[in-house]
Amino acid sequence: MSKQMIISISREYGSGGHEIAKMLSERLGISFYDRNMLDDIAKYMDVDVDNLHKYDEKRKKPIISRTVRGHSNSPEEIIAEIQFNYLKKKAESGESFVVVGRCAEHVLSDYPGMIPIFILGDEAEKSKRVQMVRNVTASEAISIMNRHDKTRKAYHNSHCPNKWGDSRSYEISINSSKLGLEHTVDLLADFIKIRMDSTDNN
Repeated sequence: MSKQMIISISREYGSGGHEIAKMLSERLGISFYDRNMLDDIAKYMDVDVDNLHKYDEKRKKPIISRTVRGHSNSPEEIIAEIQFNYLKKKAESGESFVVVGRCAEHVLSDYPGMIPIFILGDEAEKSKRVQMVRNVTASEAISIMNRHDKTRKAYHNSHCPNKWGDSRSYEISINSSKLGLEHTVDLLADFIKIRMDSTDNN
């Protein structure tokens, strides 16, 4: 697998998608990007990273947002575009990496090594994970899951022509509740190898 790989992971909240993405990057020996890219961006811009995190992966507020000559005054839009450009520069450099969210499957769709993946899960299993991680009740976990997924969907659909979670937008969608995180990573790593070998042979 000498060619560039860009693995885009979109995920339902509580599915373990973030952990799966991190494990995949370690398994494949390639870089990992999530909101950590804001640390680099903040250093470059010489700003407090916390000011960037609060606008990360959020849809702009249409009532107070204005776009003039292609430039938006929305901090959500500005942060999104900065991250998109960051990922484009990484891709243009030839780097292989796993990226979580950030509409990467659309932003980097022109790269032949792009493999978009969607991680979903059973509600009960997702709820258990959220309860454990967030130390909340079952009903609170469901509320948190719904809120985060609603935010992710709104953000994604405001920037991408493809719909968040639509299986036709991804090369593979997998329910992590069926195999567990480790075996889901095993399956995805096998899929990625076969997919990249197929690209090499074309």
